[in-house]
Amino acid sequence: MGTYISRITGSVVASLFLVSCREAPTEFQGEKLGAALAATSGSAGSIPSGERLLGQSVLEPVYNDERAGVIGFVSTPLHAPLEANPRAWSPFFVPVYPVGSTVGLVLCQHKPVENCPDHGPLIAGAAAAIMPSVCGPGDGSGVIGHDHLMDFPGGADFDVAWEPILVLFTSKAAANEHLLTDAQIEAAVARGDAIEVPVPQETFHCEAVSAAAWARGTPLP
Repeated sequence: MGTYISRITGSVVASLFLVSCREAPTEFQGEKLGAALAATSGSAGSIPSGERLLGQSVLEPVYNDERAGVIGFVSTPLHAPLEANPRAWSPFFVPVYPVGSTVGLVLCQHKPVENCPDHGPLIAGAAAAIMPSVCGPGDGSGVIGHDHLMDFPGGADFDVAWEPILVLFTSKAAANEHLLTDAQIEAAVARGDAIEVPVPQETFHCEAVSAAAWARGTPLP
C-alpha cells in the first residue's frame, strides 16, 4: 500500500478529508427519501447526489455499508476540526469511478458538473495519481465521481471517527460493479479488482440529519 501512497503528491494527500461523527445517520423511510428527491431532482427514482450547505454546515449523502442501497445523510460543521484517537477510527470507504463506468449516478458526481467541490477534485486527482491506467490524467478529468460508505449505528465498525479509505479499481471493466457494501469491497480487493488506500488526515465532527434537511440545503457551487 505504501507504494501507491508514495505516488500521491504531499499536497493532495494532506488535503484529503477524514469525516467523523458523534452520531451517524439513521435509516430513512422510503417515503421520506422519495419526497426529498422529488422536491430536489423531480425524480423519486433517483438518488441524492452532491453536497448541500445549510446554515454553517455541509450536508452529504452516505450509503450504509452493511445494507446495500440504504442511504442516510451527515452534516459537518464548517471550520470545526476535531482531534480523534486513531484507535477510535472506523473505515469510511470512498469508491472512485472512472469515466466510462456503467454504475450510473453516484453520491458525488464530478461530471458533467462537480457537485462535491470541497473534496471531489482532490479525490479525483489522487485516484488519477495512483491508478492512471484507470482514472486517466493527473487533473482528475478521467474520474466521473465517487460514493461514501460507512457503518450506521449498530454496525460492527460504528465509532466516533471515520478514516477515509479510497477504493480504486484496477481495470475499467472492474469499475462497472457498483460497490454498495463493505462485503463487496472486500471481495473486489480479494479478486484483485480493486485496492484500498487509507488516507488518515483531519477529523471533523458531524451529526445525523434527515433527508428533508438535505433537501432544504443549497447545492454547493
